[in-house]
Amino acid sequence: MSQQSIKEMFNLSGRNAIITGGALGIGQAIAFRLAEAGAGVLIADIDQKAAEKTVEEITSKNGKALAVTADARSADDAKKVVQLAVQELGSIDILVNNAGIFPLMPVLDTTEEMWDNVIDINLKGAFLFSQAAGREMAATGNGGKIINLASIDAFHPNGMATHYNASKGGVLMLTRAMALELAPHKIIVNAIAPGGIMTPGTADVRENLNKTLGLSSEDIIGGWVQRVPLQKMGEPDDIAKVALFLASSAADYITGEVILVDGGYLLS
Repeated sequence: MSQQSIKEMFNLSGRNAIITGGALGIGQAIAFRLAEAGAGVLIADIDQKAAEKTVEEITSKNGKALAVTADARSADDAKKVVQLAVQELGSIDILVNNAGIFPLMPVLDTTEEMWDNVIDINLKGAFLFSQAAGREMAATGNGGKIINLASIDAFHPNGMATHYNASKGGVLMLTRAMALELAPHKIIVNAIAPGGIMTPGTADVRENLNKTLGLSSEDIIGGWVQRVPLQKMGEPDDIAKVALFLASSAADYITGEVILVDGGYLLS
């Protein structure tokens, strides 16, 4: 069997991706990289205006992208998004379950409503979209790639985020369980576990910590970086490049795995 060239290996032309929460931050960076590699991209996000701006940026560079309003917690929205991808792009070959929230709250103060919302978006959302996309991938017989966004918090819990830590631990097991069950359908499932990444979401966390604990953004980032062997925070594109690898044929014999992208944070 002839080997693919490096250029061919990372060429996603003819393949189409759904990215949940793809309007900003890590999801947006993944959308940019997959589109750059030639994939058609459908950004499913609760923030339609932000999603449309990301689409405009992709199409301005001759990429192919669409935006749709969707709630990760909704099974109906998951089905709607998959149907739209098939109708408008022609197929669904890659799913990136990126949508997630991480409101900080001490465990003794966490309300049932907050717990349910975090679990529903971060964990149930990944299941619902994977199920909808997986059914389509299995029906075509062509298989596909599912990439879930976990977190280093699934391995090492941080304070005031029990609900988030639990949701991301669930994402790890969801990834492994689906990888095992969907393998006969040629569906490959993997996860990425980011560490500290500079995104609008982490900016909100820093603002929250500033209000509740009086910590400045510089103190928070400095305290984090001090523990990171590479001595810096990550950028959304650091995650996007790994997502591109997992979506490409370079990762065709990898399934049920999680790739840590944390600058070595968990080493210390």
